[in-house]
Amino acid sequence: MAHFQLGDLPYNPDGWGPPDSPNTTSSFSISIPTQISNIPFAPFSRSDKLGRIADWTRNPTRPGSSIKQNPSDSAFDFSGDDSFTAGDDDSSFRLVDNSTSRPHHHQGQNRPKFNPRWRFNPNHHRTHLPQRRDEEVEARKRDAEKERARRDRLYNLNRSSTNANARRESSVFKSSVDIQPEWNMLDQIPFSTFSKLSFPISEPEDLLICGGLEFYDRTCDRISPKNERRLERFKNRNFFKVTTTDDPVIRRFANEDKATIFATDAVLAALMCASRSVYSWDIVIQRVGNKLFFDKRDGSQLDLISVHETSQEPLPDVKDDINSAYSLSVEAAYINQNFSQQVLIRDGNKLSYDEGNPFATEGDEVASAAYRYRRWKLDTDVYLVARCEVQSVVELNNKRSFLTLNALNEFDPKYSGVDWRQKLETQRGAVLATELKNNANKLAKWTTQALLANADMMKLGYVSRVHPRDHFNHVILAIVGYKPKDFASQINLNTSNMWGIVKSIMDLCLKLKEGKYVLVKDPTKPQVRIYEVPPDAFENDYVEEPLPEDEQVQPPAENLEGGEADGSVNELEDKPTSGEAA
Repeated sequence: MAHFQLGDLPYNPDGWGPPDSPNTTSSFSISIPTQISNIPFAPFSRSDKLGRIADWTRNPTRPGSSIKQNPSDSAFDFSGDDSFTAGDDDSSFRLVDNSTSRPHHHQGQNRPKFNPRWRFNPNHHRTHLPQRRDEEVEARKRDAEKERARRDRLYNLNRSSTNANARRESSVFKSSVDIQPEWNMLDQIPFSTFSKLSFPISEPEDLLICGGLEFYDRTCDRISPKNERRLERFKNRNFFKVTTTDDPVIRRFANEDKATIFATDAVLAALMCASRSVYSWDIVIQRVGNKLFFDKRDGSQLDLISVHETSQEPLPDVKDDINSAYSLSVEAAYINQNFSQQVLIRDGNKLSYDEGNPFATEGDEVASAAYRYRRWKLDTDVYLVARCEVQSVVELNNKRSFLTLNALNEFDPKYSGVDWRQKLETQRGAVLATELKNNANKLAKWTTQALLANADMMKLGYVSRVHPRDHFNHVILAIVGYKPKDFASQINLNTSNMWGIVKSIMDLCLKLKEGKYVLVKDPTKPQVRIYEVPPDAFENDYVEEPLPEDEQVQPPAENLEGGEADGSVNELEDKPTSGEAA
């Protein structure tokens, strides 16, 4: 075996390293090789760290493993050893970063970032925030959400309890007709059942067209808020709102057995759009033999035009106020009558039919209107005849198109939140959307009447008061035309569903015995009720003496969908609808 011979090590009593000169007291001396004799030795102190030759405590990758070996895992790698420091030449070397520097919003790189990506990233290891701290933050957020929800519930509860009694006693929540003690309630139908009904209807046939139409003035389409036009008054023209049984043409068709059921477009529109209504209304049903007549009463709610019926903002309860529900309904009725005549070419040129206006007498100046008596087939032996109305006609490309003319009225921008004079030119869609929200039932009924009359175009006018406190003078700000079918799709009006509602009510009424009935919309709940009334009800010599509400016969309570309707109903008064708005 070879012997390991340790060389001579000189002792340096003055410090570390070999002695500067041979020790004379020592028995031996050191000889320095010639190749390093001129290299100075770097002295070091006892506080300096000594490096390692090798580190056998590391875990190098096993042979045959698929994991790539990291060079830093070697036992002879000392890049992480603090005892080996870079020299003076390396200290002057710097890397240049050419990337764009991002602004630092938070000082310190280890500060956690509270953003959605950091919180909801499942792969993010939240090393910056202790787990307990994160739980405390989430707990405080949950408590804040519960407190916010509790405050909202208390606010809504206080608001509803404060206004509930006052709004229930308001005149707008009263029924359109006083329920008499001798009336017998036969059935009540919730509006929730109407949405499930559907009935495909075939194309109707025209039995008769009578009356006369004036041509539409196409220059009115250029009216704008900057080029407004004053609304005129037509006091000398007669407007007719004749009910079904008073129509001589319908009486003639009934004698000729042309149909089983008879109605008008206003009555059918009220039935088809019943689920959108908030105000109370009523329809009189008469069963004579095997025929049904759907009538409206004189001075009925159907003769007026509701305003802000589906709005969340309640109108003033004072009836004498010009912005009350009843006053606005009367004002809207006269605006529509005058508007329908002002946009016509009044030069005497008319489109006349073989039969004139069936309600006018000789020498009367009648408003422009044509009545189309149309017949629909509801069942094998059940036909419906309805009187539909159009107000004007226009010639485009040598083709005549029938028009319906209606007007939306603005009474005070504070109620709607949209000023028509500022928004009609730039944001007409926003104005229409607001009207669809506040007057959903009115626009749906106008669209339904246009569809029933097979009108080619429906013209909507935007009429506003000259001043918010002046309900006598108005101006036309704009006129927009829509195709009835396209507009029905825009407001989500389904034709099959409308006819399904009519078909279900007609089938129910055909099972009734001969007599008189009334269909009443409940003033506070989304439902309609059918009452059997005496034969002389609603006649001139019939006197209604309403009982107190606590003595009236109440229907069985049911938990209806939709809860209590938020809106108001007009108190019915027998006042004429022709003449100037008071």
